[in-house]
Amino acid sequence: MKKKYILSLLFGFLSMTLSAQTLAEAKALYEKGEYKEAKPVFKKFVKTQPANGNYNLWYGVCCLKTGEPEEALKYLETAVKKRIPSGQLYLAQNYNDLYRFEEAIETYEDYISDLSRRKRSTEEADKLLEKSKANFRMLKGVEQVCFIDSFVIDKKNFLQAYKISTESGKLFPYSTYFKDSDKQGGTVYETELGNKIYYSEQQPDGTLSILSRNKLLDKWSQGSPLPGSINEAVNANYPYVLTDGITIYYAADGPDTFGGYDIFVTRYNTNTDSYLAPENVGMPFNSPYNDYMYVIDEFNNLGWFASDRYQPEDKVCIYVFIPNSSKQVYNYEGMDTKKIIQLAQLHSIKDTWKDKEAVKAAKERLQNVLNAKPQAEKSYDFEFIIDDHTTYYRLADFHSPQAKTLFSKYSQLEKSYKQQSAKLEEMRSRYAHASKDEKSKMSAAILDLEKRVQQLSAEVEQTAIQIRNLEKQTIK
Repeated sequence: MKKKYILSLLFGFLSMTLSAQTLAEAKALYEKGEYKEAKPVFKKFVKTQPANGNYNLWYGVCCLKTGEPEEALKYLETAVKKRIPSGQLYLAQNYNDLYRFEEAIETYEDYISDLSRRKRSTEEADKLLEKSKANFRMLKGVEQVCFIDSFVIDKKNFLQAYKISTESGKLFPYSTYFKDSDKQGGTVYETELGNKIYYSEQQPDGTLSILSRNKLLDKWSQGSPLPGSINEAVNANYPYVLTDGITIYYAADGPDTFGGYDIFVTRYNTNTDSYLAPENVGMPFNSPYNDYMYVIDEFNNLGWFASDRYQPEDKVCIYVFIPNSSKQVYNYEGMDTKKIIQLAQLHSIKDTWKDKEAVKAAKERLQNVLNAKPQAEKSYDFEFIIDDHTTYYRLADFHSPQAKTLFSKYSQLEKSYKQQSAKLEEMRSRYAHASKDEKSKMSAAILDLEKRVQQLSAEVEQTAIQIRNLEKQTIK
């Protein structure tokens, strides 16, 4: 009997030791930031002792850091009730990730008050508080955007999902475009004419910056960082330029983002030879996760962007939407908070379908794009009539250097004219089926676009005449 009692004591002690070692290992992983590996152990312990504040904190943080903010919430709320140090910090981050910004602000303020009472630095907490306040302001301006489709693909091959028109240029991974480069980079955007590229490349300090190159005859210029504040973020990547040649979308991380990579837009100012201060495109495009590679295919009137929100580590979701001609936002004050949060999160793309005809037309355009066969390689680059007897098909056909240079401008103008004309027709079609209120909102944008199309038409014609005159003067 005594022997059995001793064996029972030994077994019990051994079990306690093994459990303690398992918990210690989990805590070691937690301290290293290896939350995925530590999470199962903490989950086991918090189930056995649901009132233990530390177990609730550790498991809640692991859920938060592995993309499960909904699961994390009740555990972090329990940790705060149990007055566990740092609980308020993580709970505020949890509220922020769930778009509950008012609660995040209140929790950060409580956390800062506690730090002040203990005479601890509040610098980092102050920054997080300001970030939640900025996010709250962003929630009040969620853009009304119609999303027509979304699909999940492997993150490493995500560019293959972008089926954009040749008139909108081409996208490449850096390693594919610069095959012989000894450097590393992100993505490359090449204009339709193939005479300019925008790309991200790793810098000596290890960050990514966006550069551009121009093609001069058969050679590329050296890469030049884009001027202005674009590259002031920690990393700037995923550039895309509209057909106007001055509007650039890109993604950057850093202190001013919602979370991870955010999408920004800016425009080139010819007067200062620099870009204007970048603007965050806001919700629903940006989220607490990584959002990037924003593309507007003006020819097909379709927009694309990628996000890893709610996705496994190796996957990304590609969203396809109808670009707005002008930004319109939801009425935050007049809507249920939960509804506006769902729209900001892209909880369901069907919630954005307000115009059934527009959705149907856009889905048809998308299907045509997805089903399109690769175009056969053309035997010529373009067709430009000089006179009744002469037609040029390649840049090398030009004798006048000035005419050749001016032709690049002409090509850009002609492309813009075609795309803006197509957009105008699409807007007119939507206008014909719109309600009275919708027509009132659309009319100003249509009038502005009509003026732009007329202006482009005149510029195309005038530029063509200049090219012909320059070329004829040279070949006389």
